[in-house]
Amino acid sequence: MTLLEPVRQRPIALPQSDQSGPRVRRWIPSWMQRLHDSLVAYGLMLPAVAVFIVFFYIPAAYLLYISFFHWGILSSATRFVGLANFRTLFAQPLFLHSLVTSAYYTAVMIPATVLLSLGIALLLKEGLSKRRGAIWRGAVFLPHVTPVVATAIIWVWIFNPQFGLANFVLTSVHLPALGWLGSVNWALPAVMIDSLWHSLGLYVIIFLAGLASVPRDLIEVARLDGAPRHHIFRRIIWPLLSPTTFLVVLLATVNTWQAFSQIFAMTGGPHGGAGGPAYATTTDAVLIYQTAFIYFNFSLAAAMSTILFGIIMTLSLIQKWISDRVVFYR
Repeated sequence: MTLLEPVRQRPIALPQSDQSGPRVRRWIPSWMQRLHDSLVAYGLMLPAVAVFIVFFYIPAAYLLYISFFHWGILSSATRFVGLANFRTLFAQPLFLHSLVTSAYYTAVMIPATVLLSLGIALLLKEGLSKRRGAIWRGAVFLPHVTPVVATAIIWVWIFNPQFGLANFVLTSVHLPALGWLGSVNWALPAVMIDSLWHSLGLYVIIFLAGLASVPRDLIEVARLDGAPRHHIFRRIIWPLLSPTTFLVVLLATVNTWQAFSQIFAMTGGPHGGAGGPAYATTTDAVLIYQTAFIYFNFSLAAAMSTILFGIIMTLSLIQKWISDRVVFYR
């Protein structure tokens, strides 16, 4: 074959079409498809649900069960006593005192948590540049991820009445030194300060997420109309943050009613034992621990836990009822 000879092109073999016609998709009943999707979904959920059942629902049900019995961890003489454990609790002044202390702790912590976390979130959102804001957000959230016991030991040193940093600051501005953890009046406020410092980071992040969902167009239009800052916050930002505020209040309620770690770590040892001094910081959770693992009365501790669960559930339902009327969902 010479260069001038035309190249013979081979015919390209095209795929032969299926002579039997288009493939007909087999029809599947809709109920069977829904059943298949449900089985797949429940199969994916099964590991997480199994963890909840084994480590939460079964222990909670057994806790409710032994609250109606005289039960011991090393004793086989278990007998049904009905409501006797609950009657014994409400006849004990210390248990009623622990409920009052828990209620006071919660009543102070929830407004302080909402106001401080919202204020810090507004400062981080509006008052700082993007780079500096990222640094400060990390600094605010850092205390929340630090170990509770380790930071509580540092706060014990801060509140030391002889050489602590808190009294040094007070005396430097000509204020009287306080007894803090050794004082009946100031032990619980000292624990509150530590709890606020440790938990605010989480709620600040939640409020920042809520602020990010507020439409900027509404704020810009209000500014162009000459609305002052407090009117913008009260009329635009605060109503749109109502779902976030409800979430923060709900989480803070559950966490504060179960407050234990800071109290146990800060009020133990030389300060009169956990819950001291003179039961000034004995919340319901602290009393449950002492009843179960110091005095080994597990039946009374189970009854206390049941009452605590009922209180938290009641408060949550009340908050849900209020939120259905005041919370604005876009």
